Amino acid sequence: MMKGQKGYVLVHKLSFQALTFSGLWRRVMRWHELGRERRMLAGLSDEALKDLGLTRVDVEHERVRPFWDDPMHK
Repeated sequence: MMKGQKGYVLVHKLSFQALTFSGLWRRVMRWHELGRERRMLAGLSDEALKDLGLTRVDVEHERVRPFWDDPMHK
């Protein structure tokens, strides 16, 4: 398969760790944690958000992100 083909690129981007059960389990647990953190952030008061330098718009933008969209895993 040539490097320019889409299938190669997709397979090449997958790490071996993601293919193991423990890697998959860690990823699922991280997604669960992201959801919990996003719900907690959405539950903060306007004053608490202001202390963090965030607005409701910032929180809404973060809240609607898909669970797999992990800003720390880029």
